[in-house]
Amino acid sequence: MGLVWMVAAAVAAVLASWAFDALVYLVWRPRAITRQLRAQGVGGPGYRFFAGNLAEIKQLRADSAGAALDIGDHDFVPRVQPHFRKWIPIHGRTFLYWFGAKPTLCIADVNVVKQVLSDRGGLYPKSIGNPHIARLLGKGLVLTDGDDWKRHRKVVHPAFNMDKLKMMTVTMSDCAGSMMSEWKAKMDKGGSVEIDLSSQFEELTADVISHTAFGSSYKQGKKVFLAQRELQFLAFSTVFNVQIPAFRYLPTEKNLKIWKLDKEVRTMLMNIIKGRLATKDTMGYGNDLLGLMLEACAPEDRQNPLLSMDEIIDECKTFFFAGHDTSSHLLTWTMFLLSTHPEWQEKLREEVLRECGNGTPTGDMLNKLQLVNMFLLETLRLYAPVSAIQRKAGSDLEVGGIKVPEGTFLTIPIATIHRDKEVWGEDANKFKPMRFENGVTRAGKHPNALLSFSSGPRSCIGQNFAMIEAKAVIAVILQRFSFSLSPKYVHAPMDVITLRPKFGLPMILKSLEM
Repeated sequence: MGLVWMVAAAVAAVLASWAFDALVYLVWRPRAITRQLRAQGVGGPGYRFFAGNLAEIKQLRADSAGAALDIGDHDFVPRVQPHFRKWIPIHGRTFLYWFGAKPTLCIADVNVVKQVLSDRGGLYPKSIGNPHIARLLGKGLVLTDGDDWKRHRKVVHPAFNMDKLKMMTVTMSDCAGSMMSEWKAKMDKGGSVEIDLSSQFEELTADVISHTAFGSSYKQGKKVFLAQRELQFLAFSTVFNVQIPAFRYLPTEKNLKIWKLDKEVRTMLMNIIKGRLATKDTMGYGNDLLGLMLEACAPEDRQNPLLSMDEIIDECKTFFFAGHDTSSHLLTWTMFLLSTHPEWQEKLREEVLRECGNGTPTGDMLNKLQLVNMFLLETLRLYAPVSAIQRKAGSDLEVGGIKVPEGTFLTIPIATIHRDKEVWGEDANKFKPMRFENGVTRAGKHPNALLSFSSGPRSCIGQNFAMIEAKAVIAVILQRFSFSLSPKYVHAPMDVITLRPKFGLPMILKSLEM
């Protein structure tokens, strides 16, 4: 009996410890942090036990989900970030809210955003509180921090220098040209056809990243993209749920599906890698992103490889997803805006024909497309692929003069900042490419106001790739087609990690070729 009592006492002690820790985490800590920040003038919607403000966020999103916008209305924030639209007028540009029991500071002040994003000391590490999103993206360049990030960047950065990107331009244009030929083949005798461009651009940008970064075709990478897309929707479905660490290991239906898809993605990426390794003796590793990563982890070249094979697989995940998903949506929203502003469609076509003629656009030609560049920047302002980014306080520190405890999440609501009239002027909600006539830094009242690719040392490494790809594809389309928005289109931007049209982008294309 003595042993039984000892075991029972030990179990009771463990349970009591867990209960105490839970009480601290779910009750005492939220109250203490709220008091600390309120004493500094920082308000917020107030913490609710266990769920924080998630219930209100989900209700606000549900209330706005069914409302479509007018074609000329570019303010989708009430649909995508209704909580920020409600809370900022009440609590100001900096306020505290709660993702479950996780304190989250909204930072919608551009000056404070600059402080966070320009940091080079690692004070504000990347933060992905959702393990499913981390699984989707892989722990590659986007999510690593500190020395790991420097090591990954050292390997990856050479693949994105401007000389290499210019060489990729022909491949981008050729991939676009192949898709345009398919469109032409579908046209009726009147020379027009209706096509959903959203899905077409997903295929096109997947084909481009496959060819330029991994030396494979879209056909080879298609299963990777399809599995990642399914993972994307599954991961986003958990974003506004309370994240309980132990639950990620339970064999629930959703977890089993996510594990299965992730295993498939890893296996397919490993097969692409093995294919490259099989030809390295005769053809080398290659000069693309995959080749640079494989060379960096080659044991015969270095005793201490810069990247392990698992890290290469994670980096492949990152670039397969980020390299096509955000680019496809940039193209989608650009075509939407071109179709609803026919005068700009004509201006850009004139510029493309003047600088590129009817031939395949080269890197040097694309550099001369000033109006196209301004149009893309305005598209990125109004329809940034990612509506918010997040960091975390790596220690107790000051953010914009506010003392913030270690572990506090910092959310930067890009879509909200891109519509701030104090930054962009009274016409902030209007489509106006000429605001970028004198460059990005002079487009708003703050030089760092455009955050579509983030900012500072951790800004998107692929931003030049994305811009060149968008210019190349748009140029090829303008050379060959005129287009108008289908009457079937419903303007309902939705956020599934990245911003996309909920019902696709049906477009009526008409051939300009005789």
